[in-house]
Amino acid sequence: MRIYRSPYPPVDIPSTLLTDFVLERAHARGHRPALIDAATGRAIAYAQLPGLVDRASASLARMGIGKGDVCAIFSPNTPEYAIAVLAIARLGAVATTASPMCTRDDVVKQLRDSGARLLFTAPVLAATALDVAATTPVDVVSFGAMAGARAFDDLLAPAGSPPPASIDPADLVALPYSSGTTGLPKGVMLSHRNLVANILQLDASGHLRDGADTLVAFLPFFHIYGLVVIMLDGLRSGATIVVMPRFDLQDYVDAVERYRATVLHVVPPVVLALAKSPLVEGRDFSSVRKLFSGAAPLGADLTRQCCARVRCSLQQGYGMTEASPVTHVTQDDAAHVVPGSVGVPIPNTECRVVDPVSGADVAPGEDGEIWIRGPQVMRGYFNRPAETRATVDADGWLHTGDIGHADAGGHFFIVDRLKELIKYKGLQIAPAELEAVLLSHPAVADAAVVPRPDEEAGETPHAFVVLKGAATPDELMAFVAERVASYKKIRRLDVIDAIPKSPSGKILRRVLRELPARASV
Repeated sequence: MRIYRSPYPPVDIPSTLLTDFVLERAHARGHRPALIDAATGRAIAYAQLPGLVDRASASLARMGIGKGDVCAIFSPNTPEYAIAVLAIARLGAVATTASPMCTRDDVVKQLRDSGARLLFTAPVLAATALDVAATTPVDVVSFGAMAGARAFDDLLAPAGSPPPASIDPADLVALPYSSGTTGLPKGVMLSHRNLVANILQLDASGHLRDGADTLVAFLPFFHIYGLVVIMLDGLRSGATIVVMPRFDLQDYVDAVERYRATVLHVVPPVVLALAKSPLVEGRDFSSVRKLFSGAAPLGADLTRQCCARVRCSLQQGYGMTEASPVTHVTQDDAAHVVPGSVGVPIPNTECRVVDPVSGADVAPGEDGEIWIRGPQVMRGYFNRPAETRATVDADGWLHTGDIGHADAGGHFFIVDRLKELIKYKGLQIAPAELEAVLLSHPAVADAAVVPRPDEEAGETPHAFVVLKGAATPDELMAFVAERVASYKKIRRLDVIDAIPKSPSGKILRRVLRELPARASV
């Protein structure tokens, strides 16, 4: 067995709870802004934050929320999002986060699967949220005035402290949904210890500087990258987090200049925009000391172009929701970064590269499936024991489904995926979900969906269908678009005679990926 270990010294992981850990030094940071609403300039100081969290958690307790209860958050980014997450955790309850781009059916499925009792939302999502509440037994709390919902400000109004709760660091605190290595979305069970460990691991590898950084948070807090790497680690580190509800390049660059941002958390499509968009020309990035990119692999050429234009270094991270999420980062010193690599294992993390057929460890430089073991690895999938066993083995190794290799120096490279997920701008799309929608169309006899490389988005869904009736590619793509979140819609569709499959009936997606695209929008 060949095990790759972190070059960083191990970190001690305290037996503490997430809210206590994140807010441990908040009072000492005084009037330093913790959260700023980019649209209005409204700020919440660090000295205010613990009291707001206590008030919110006390009000939630009066509403009957307690240990083990699941609270869903279906909202764009807002400063109150962070208060809600920490207040839920304070009670020993569990936050499950949903994309604001989700359809009504998406949200209903997640709420029913997780057993959520409460839904936090925003006025911009009122129609969907209230429709969900009409069919799901949840109370609704809104980050802003909204008819039919209780205002989050009402939870902050009365003074109070949360009741004592017997919470163990191993208890569940977050339940983000991920498609994992394959299939439909599943709840990823993350404990207080998982998230505390990952924050400490990340900081030990040079992520943020204590009390010195300013971040612009456009990456969504519902996503594990935004939730842990930006929001929770940012607050623990004393960063000022400028919160944007959505990404707009002009607004983003304006915020970077106005607030003198020091670390830019990005994803490959934003790196592309920073490297090539005319909107970036002549803008002031002198405050920025580095970019941090995650959610999808980033090419060496694009990295060089972006760094040359913005005039700073780029640190890349790798991981997955099932690992809280970070497992690898490139070194903070650009001189020691290997181009194209996602970096080395972070502290307390072990890795293997395993032949997916034989199960044997491969030599340095040879491709195999990346396996991970460490304190950040999830407890498992919620109510999915079989899927858990297929992803985390008896020895604690998380089988990532990603194909890559390590060089002789222990730097890792991701080259492909065993898993069938499509990564669109860092968001996960399960082909099985889109295939099910296509197969519900009366003209479709069979269907398969594969990723198609895209310079801006990373990957887009490309469908292949076998017809049994009359339908055009445009009609079928519109049919799917009406039934899924906007980011999941099919961008290309080809009609073919048969879907290639193995003798066992498994779709041969590699064969489809090698076919040229013919129809597109």
